[in-house]
Amino acid sequence: MSKKINTPYYMCDESLLRANLEILDYVQKESGAKIILALKGFAMWSTFPLVKQYLKGCTSSGLHEALLAREEFAKDDPNLEVHTYSPAYKDEDIDQIAEISDHIVFNSPNQLFKYCDRVKNINPNISMSLRINPEQSSSPKDIYNPCGLYSRLGTTFANFDERVLEHIKGLNFHALCEQNVDALEDVLAAFETKFSKYFKSMKYINFGGGHHITKKGYDVEKLIRIIKEFRAKYGVDVYLEPGEAVGWETGVLVSSVLDIVHNGMDIAILDTSAEAHMPDTLAMPYRAMVRGSGEAGEKKHTYRFGGNTCLAGDIMGDYSFDEPLKVGDTVIFEDQIHYTFVKNTTFNGIKLPSLVILKEDKTLDIIKEFGYQDYKNRLS
Repeated sequence: MSKKINTPYYMCDESLLRANLEILDYVQKESGAKIILALKGFAMWSTFPLVKQYLKGCTSSGLHEALLAREEFAKDDPNLEVHTYSPAYKDEDIDQIAEISDHIVFNSPNQLFKYCDRVKNINPNISMSLRINPEQSSSPKDIYNPCGLYSRLGTTFANFDERVLEHIKGLNFHALCEQNVDALEDVLAAFETKFSKYFKSMKYINFGGGHHITKKGYDVEKLIRIIKEFRAKYGVDVYLEPGEAVGWETGVLVSSVLDIVHNGMDIAILDTSAEAHMPDTLAMPYRAMVRGSGEAGEKKHTYRFGGNTCLAGDIMGDYSFDEPLKVGDTVIFEDQIHYTFVKNTTFNGIKLPSLVILKEDKTLDIIKEFGYQDYKNRLS
């Protein structure tokens, strides 16, 4: 690990990733469910040779993710599946999506009726399903609640058109966000109450993502029991499609202190950005953990961390340390592999963090470094 890498960079620890995958694979083997990777949360495709040793495929949010899944995950392996879901499909995308997907999920009966014949003509083997809104969720924030008031995501019971049954082989719901198995139990009960009369004509039910399976304290055995009982009761296959649970606590964002200024308190300006590189810290919001730090005032020296952009609110939070920080010091943000680089922006032309893998033999592999051309090529 002695290799010098310019900051900022994301570093994924391959051994930690494997540990998460082994937990997910245990759930698969014990429950009979299939677990597929949600690319929206974790799409570091250089790790796919490892990931596909355990998981059964990928779920995609549109054409580009589906292409990545087909090209880098499921290529030349008929046992690995590509699922695609989008709130709405576009005419110019649907043909290619149908061609490369094993499963396509429609958000509404309208979209299903519009495209079902076209999709089947292109790919007779494709499996179609409908996303359901079970109208039950305990997501911690409205921004992450797909079952909230006026949600556009999924079909409610009142809007379910039974004519879809002649076209679909499955039903999907996605109602969780970083939640435990008790939340799944509540959602599943609501889902069954409204829609179980249709299960007999289904081949599979997809429980969506948001399952915090790899977090310490998650009741894995209860999840296994719920899945087994559901499969036995209805005679269907079950899918789970976590993103965060794959990348959970598998790596860091490494940055450096560029300057320290004082305005009522000490403020360290870093070469990274909450706005551009850790967007969920502002959207949730939450305060990312920093290695070796404490809460504000807990240790002798307290600093506010700010990003290197013009946005006044580009703030990571307040942190304290035993020793004073200096320009050039390294700051390591924990658990920054999921929902980070998949959401990066180049706001202000700020450099995108490099992508690095800490291999299981403890060598560092610099997968990708970004520069001016990456910024320029996004514009015109």
